Amino acid sequence: MSGPLRLVPDEAGPDWAEQTVQLRTLPRKRRRQAVPTQPVEPQEQLDLSPDPLDELAERLADVCADAVHPYEIAAFLESDGLSDEQAGLLYGRPDAFTVAEELFEKVERRYPGPSAEFANPWRADPWRCVVRGLVFALPGLGYLLGANLFAATRMRFGLPSGMLALSVATLVSWSWNQALAHRSYAWLGRGRRRAAGLCLAVGAPLGALVAATAGYVIGGPLGALCFAAGQSGYLAAATVLLVLGREKFLLVALAPSSVGAGVVLAVDVPQLARTVVLLASLGLAVGLAAREIVRCLRSEQDSTALRLPLLHELPHLLFGLAVGALTLIAGLGATVHQAVRTGAAEGASASPTGPAMIALTLSLGLAEWLLFRYRAMAVAALRTSHTPAAFARRTGGVLLGCLFIYLTTVAALDAAATVLWPGAPALGVPELGALLLLGGSLWLALLLNAFGLSWSTALICLAAAGAECTALLTGVDPTVLQLIGCGAAAAVLTAIAGPVLGRTTKHR
Repeated sequence: MSGPLRLVPDEAGPDWAEQTVQLRTLPRKRRRQAVPTQPVEPQEQLDLSPDPLDELAERLADVCADAVHPYEIAAFLESDGLSDEQAGLLYGRPDAFTVAEELFEKVERRYPGPSAEFANPWRADPWRCVVRGLVFALPGLGYLLGANLFAATRMRFGLPSGMLALSVATLVSWSWNQALAHRSYAWLGRGRRRAAGLCLAVGAPLGALVAATAGYVIGGPLGALCFAAGQSGYLAAATVLLVLGREKFLLVALAPSSVGAGVVLAVDVPQLARTVVLLASLGLAVGLAAREIVRCLRSEQDSTALRLPLLHELPHLLFGLAVGALTLIAGLGATVHQAVRTGAAEGASASPTGPAMIALTLSLGLAEWLLFRYRAMAVAALRTSHTPAAFARRTGGVLLGCLFIYLTTVAALDAAATVLWPGAPALGVPELGALLLLGGSLWLALLLNAFGLSWSTALICLAAAGAECTALLTGVDPTVLQLIGCGAAAAVLTAIAGPVLGRTTKHR
């Protein structure tokens, strides 16, 4: 039997057997009325039966009310077995499409809104994002413990000797770990946890070794080079724990350095004790990451062979390099500019970039939550919008709202960090504008990356970083550089995000 017969009655009435094998699109059989004993008046004999289409419209009210086009109703009628011949015999219409068009006109539209039971796949835990924001910001306290490892008497580009090696190692680590994280997430998304563990087991130590070697090639004091190597190892371990969803373990690993930094701010601590605290945090991070990798490697291996091309990670590597360069220019640009412009070894004595960098790192947790929030609200807009234009307007408003919340939070965090930072000058209007343009560019780039536009975002950010680096070494003011470079990047990314994210096909 191929017909859509309703074999289970809703209510067992006296005539349920006849109604059970009857299609919903066919009129219900009427029982022949008994012969009246009293004579019927002529006008009562001329009483005509109502249009059977009215009964069908009442019976299919839910289907017709949810339809966005008559063809949707016609498809239901045909799937229910209504042929053109039956449409003519039962309803007096030439075909099923005419029946569908009249039903579409008879029944008022009432499109369903988002159901309370609807499970949105993009819901994010806000407390988890708070924890991730902390683990992004707390490693900065390690620089307080390792400050004495850099030779302040020997300066290069206005920076203590060894700081340049640390900056290069940081750039290599950021770019490498960005690509490593994307590749590991790709394996996890395909259900290959063992393959993801193997990727992290090979890629994380190799990335730390490459970054430490790059810092060693640049050169500097032995203590500074050891600090750069330790930072490379920590960033590799942190990548492993963040990819595998173990943010709380990172908080445990960062506890010794966080407590130690607080003690250093209060009293003078010998360098040996500072080094022991740094090694404790590094050892905890590496040990916890190794344990999680071992657990992944013990997972069941999938028998189906699958390969992911390494070339797919290139845009993410370039994106990490560009983001690192833009961030370092924002943090160290004023110092390098002062040294290049004056030709002196010393850089700027006071800079407001310290609180700005703290605000930017603390805001990363909120940035991640807003990415999830945007996608969740876009899915909701997809269910409630009636036309593509309405959907584009809704998603555009959501995009601007999320961007406004993020930039407002960055400005508030910078103001709070400036108050708490001893002797830090407040950001001027140009400096604050440069910081907000940098934050907006990075958030838009992360959003477009999540929708698969990795090459576009990588090239745009890389072009901005390259232009800023070149101009900085020629003596251009770093604030002007950031206003132009990050402003142009933000404008281009916004111009791309509006039309691309306004398409319904991008949110399936």
